[in-house]
Amino acid sequence: MTSLPQVPSDRAAEVTQALARVMEPDLQRGLVAARLVRNVRVEGDKVSLTVVLTSPATPHREALEREVREAIAGLGWPSTVEITWTAEVSSNTGFGHDGDVLAGVRNTLAVASGKGGVGKSTVAVNLTVALRELGARVGLLDGDIYGPNVPGMLGIDGRPILENDKIQPLSAFGVPVMSMGFLTDPGQAVIWRGPMVAQALRQLLHDVAWGELDYLIVDLPPGTGDAPLSLSQLLPLSGAVIVSTPQEVALQDVRRGIAMFEKLRVPVLGVIENMSYFISPDTGARFEIFDHGGARKAADELGVPFLGEIPLDPEVRVASDNGRPVASRGAEDPVAVPYFEAARKITSEITKLNAARPDPLPVL
Repeated sequence: MTSLPQVPSDRAAEVTQALARVMEPDLQRGLVAARLVRNVRVEGDKVSLTVVLTSPATPHREALEREVREAIAGLGWPSTVEITWTAEVSSNTGFGHDGDVLAGVRNTLAVASGKGGVGKSTVAVNLTVALRELGARVGLLDGDIYGPNVPGMLGIDGRPILENDKIQPLSAFGVPVMSMGFLTDPGQAVIWRGPMVAQALRQLLHDVAWGELDYLIVDLPPGTGDAPLSLSQLLPLSGAVIVSTPQEVALQDVRRGIAMFEKLRVPVLGVIENMSYFISPDTGARFEIFDHGGARKAADELGVPFLGEIPLDPEVRVASDNGRPVASRGAEDPVAVPYFEAARKITSEITKLNAARPDPLPVL
C-alpha cells in the first residue's frame, strides 16, 4: 500500500513547499533552492514573504509575482498575500582573467561597436540611465579617450576632485561618471599612442572612487584598436554589448567585434540594432532607412543574444544635445522604452553567465 505524502502542519512550511516549484528563469533553479524566498510569515490566513530578485532590472519580476501568487493561492486557505521585493546582484570578476578587480564593482560591461557612427555612446548613456531608473547601482566610464562625448550627453561640466587619494567621479541622474572630457579643455585634441591610452584607462578605472556598484558600464571607443584591447587586459569584463546599425555592411563590423571579444575571452552579452527604423511623426509610416534586421541576423548566425531594436528618433538626438537622455524620462516614455527593454535583457544575460560559471558565486 502506497503511503500518502505527509502534509506539513506548519502553514509557513506549506507556503515554502508550494513556492519550491516556482523557477527563476535565468538561474534555472527554484526560488526556494536558490534561497530567493525569505521571511515567510503566516498570521491566520494572511501570508507575507520576501522575494529576492537577481537584479532590480530583471525582466522577470511580473512573471515571478504571478507565479508566486498562483502557487500560494493553490493552497486554498490564504486570503491575503503580501510580497516584499528586494534584489541582490551576483558578482563576476571575469572569465579566466587575471587582471585587477575594482573594489565594490560587481559586474563591468563594455558597450562596443566595430566602427564609429552607429550611436554607440548614445546607447551606452541611455542604457546606464535606464538601469539607474530601474533601481540598479550603476556607474559609467567614458572609455573613448580620443572623443569623449559622454559629459555633453549627460549635461555634466566640471573637474573631478581628489579625496583620500582617489578621484571623485562627477554625477548625473544618480550615476557616478568619469571621462577624459573632465580632464581636458573643450576642443582639445588628445593625440596619444597606445601605451599612453592604456595608462589613461588604468587611471580612469583604478584611481576613481566608484563606490558600491551592481554594474559599471564602459563606453568603449569604436573599432578593435588599442583601447578595447587595453581595457580587456586591465580589467576583468563580465561581458560586452555590441551596437550596430542594420545595413549589411555594418554586419561585418559586428562579426569583427564579436571575434575580438571571443579572442579576449570576454562573453558577448548580445547585439543591439540602433537606428533600426524611422516612424514618421506626421503619418505614422515606417521607413527602414538603413535597411532592417541585419543585426538580428548577425546575432542569430553567430549564436549570441539579440537585445532589441532602437528606432531612429529625432527626440533621442535632441535630448542628448540638451544633456538629458531620453531614459531619464522613465520607463513609460515611448521613446525611452527600447532602452529599458534592452537594459532588462542585459541584466538577464549577466545573471545567466554568472550562474553558468564553473564556480558560480552564491546569492548573498
